[in-house]
Amino acid sequence: MSAVAVATLVLVCALVVVAALAWVLPAHRASGRLASGLLVAGLAALGLVGLLHGAVAAPDGVVSAALLVDLFVVAVAGGGPVTATVLTLVDRGAAGVAEGAHAEEVLRGGAWIGVFERAAVFATLAAGWPEGLAVVLALKGLGRYSELRADAAPAAGDPAPAVRRATGGVAERFLVGSFASMLWAVGCAGVLLALTR
Repeated sequence: MSAVAVATLVLVCALVVVAALAWVLPAHRASGRLASGLLVAGLAALGLVGLLHGAVAAPDGVVSAALLVDLFVVAVAGGGPVTATVLTLVDRGAAGVAEGAHAEEVLRGGAWIGVFERAAVFATLAAGWPEGLAVVLALKGLGRYSELRADAAPAAGDPAPAVRRATGGVAERFLVGSFASMLWAVGCAGVLLALTR
């Protein structure tokens, strides 16, 4: 095994540990943001290794299997804290934070849906079936359609336009969270492919 392969495995294992720690740290605290930043920096470093060095392991070897399992864990577990940090930063910059809190109440189960979403995105790309992304997006959109539609409907006596209410919290949070979560899983799958093919 080459020195680059060993260093890559050590970095991936460190990312698994950081992902596990980041999962329990609150995203609105500095420690949670630091852990998310370390995850992003570590994944970027692995991507750089893949770009500069190419494959560090044979596609059917033990090192490749270890990278597959570890990067799957990083994609699924690490994506939650990264997405939560992105949403925290968006909420902090938003004018109406109370609307963001309303979005959390309406979009219940978002963290668990994100876990399954990242697992499916990573699996479809790692398996060489990018068309699976369309299936994941369609299922998520259809699953949340009624909640997004209900938020867009004006409440009785509410003079505010329905479009402004939807984009003020729930729909925006859904889009930002979905994109952050999926991009994280796509990044992890891309790093895997760069390091093993």
